[in-house]
Amino acid sequence: MTRRIEPAVATFTGSAGNKLVADVFGESGPSVLLLHGGGQTRHAWRATAQELARMGWTAYALDQRGHGDSDWIADAAYSFPDFASDAKAVARELFRRSGTRPAVIGASLGGIASLLAEGETERSDGDELFSALVLVDITPRVDPNGVDKVQGFMRAHAAEGFVTIDDAAQAVADYLPHRPRPKSNEGLKKNLRLSPDGRWRWHWDPLFIDGPRGVGKHRDRIEGLLVEAARRIRIPALLVRGGSSELVQEAHVKEFLSLVPHAEYVDVGGARHMVAGDRNDDFSSAVLGFLKKMKTPGLRPAQK
Repeated sequence: MTRRIEPAVATFTGSAGNKLVADVFGESGPSVLLLHGGGQTRHAWRATAQELARMGWTAYALDQRGHGDSDWIADAAYSFPDFASDAKAVARELFRRSGTRPAVIGASLGGIASLLAEGETERSDGDELFSALVLVDITPRVDPNGVDKVQGFMRAHAAEGFVTIDDAAQAVADYLPHRPRPKSNEGLKKNLRLSPDGRWRWHWDPLFIDGPRGVGKHRDRIEGLLVEAARRIRIPALLVRGGSSELVQEAHVKEFLSLVPHAEYVDVGGARHMVAGDRNDDFSSAVLGFLKKMKTPGLRPAQK
């Protein structure tokens, strides 16, 4: 039986002085920063983080601002550049602690934050932020109908919440009919919070979506920033796409690979946008295989 690795808990300070909470798997290996998708929490990475730790890495699964146990932001600063600024702050702190640059694995929102952070760092600072970049079902341009579908699900119960956890589980099952329903709701419970009125609500700030600086704002401008960031990527990169993704189509993959010609690409058959949740074994195998090829994890120089 494979030994279960229990995480330690660490805290970081984001770019706005905000508290960021992470689960840490592993003790002494080079760092990998795991950034979840919008509306998720650090717990989405548990299986992958355990495998990374077994491979000799130290995995930091982070609750991003406004999510999980990390701080909600008083001025509702939830634009994609805000998340990128936090990614920079955490990456630099990991480098300060270990002397090596972390690899980063970013799903959806986390991938956007990672891509912007690395692209902007190379442009303004003249140095790489990460040792390697893994984007999970996200590219500079995506299908807007897919975005609307994902955000529609997130909005549907953001305000009123759920009477019971079973109600929340049913909403997820209706949204993800292709995924077998878990026997227990304990995992889902980590994505919910019990409000003072006795209702269960998602464990993220509703202003993340619809606030004055929410992620739904200025989509065209963000696409332009992501395209420019992708052109500046020189570190080893991997794009992992869900074969049945609602967001990333083959045309988007083709464009990304033209922007980052040295990048590798893996298509995970049977997975939708939440690749790690749909096909975790295949996803972890692709990511671990990519990282294993790095001669010294966390130390590989940028490609020139």
